[in-house]
Amino acid sequence: MKLFLFCLAAGVLPAAGENRGATSAPITLYTHFDHEPPVAVLDALQAETENIMAPAGMHFEWRNLDEARGSEVSTELAVVTVRGRCDTETLMNRVKAEGALGLTHVSDGHILPFTEVNCDRVRNFIQSELIAASVDDRNAVFGRALGRVLAHELYHVFANTTRHGSGVAKESYTVHDLTCEDFQFQQRESQMLHATRTRPTLDDAGGVSR
Repeated sequence: MKLFLFCLAAGVLPAAGENRGATSAPITLYTHFDHEPPVAVLDALQAETENIMAPAGMHFEWRNLDEARGSEVSTELAVVTVRGRCDTETLMNRVKAEGALGLTHVSDGHILPFTEVNCDRVRNFIQSELIAASVDDRNAVFGRALGRVLAHELYHVFANTTRHGSGVAKESYTVHDLTCEDFQFQQRESQMLHATRTRPTLDDAGGVSR
């Protein structure tokens, strides 16, 4: 199953890439959910994203996009849209998983700080593991899988690359990748995330979507 899909987007939020170290300011992640997720799913998603990105010297301030007033100041940011239902209430065997689990937007060859994660597709993809897990563990397993998909997309944004690598940065995932106890970037990808990258300006963004 393909994890990554490039699209063209109509807009861009400008931000400047900087060398990120252990003491760097947090990167602001503005999140919008189609449907409010259970607290346990959200906590696991955020914790797993932080866990994966921390070795690259990256940490985050999480903000609700719907509550943004437009006056906030961030040195670096990304906007994350989470599609579908992010719960484990309805699980069914033999559900076919189709489509990209996540995507990052691109305009005129420039990677934009806009990513999407699709809860319905991730849930369908790992549904057999969710059914096998205890009821108490399902939300944590699901949130962890979502965090890994998000970390993959943030790799493309903050490493400013369309290329894939190994570990979390590889092109496609297995169910085991998304549900095992530990899944990380390899050293090369972590080093790329430390490097300085240039963000596109408003003038670079086109108005065509695909």
